[in-house]
Amino acid sequence: MATGWAREGAVQEQIDDTVDEAVQRARSQLPRGESLQFCEACDEPIPEARRQALPGVRLCVSCQSAADQQSKASGINRRGSKDSQLR
Repeated sequence: MATGWAREGAVQEQIDDTVDEAVQRARSQLPRGESLQFCEACDEPIPEARRQALPGVRLCVSCQSAADQQSKASGINRRGSKDSQLR
């Protein structure tokens, strides 16, 4: 594949790096340690089944859903757009 000035394999390295960073980010967000009995955000009890299924869980389902919505990352665009390159 012709890549212009980039060395051979550079595109695949960027793809691999992006995937590796996404995996590391996802792993770092996994809960660890002992699960809480009560949600740290709203103090509602966390069901036993949830605590057993997710070791280290700290939020109830509704608070976790809200936190997930807030923390949706757009990711990293390594290529950029033509507009960003012209600025």
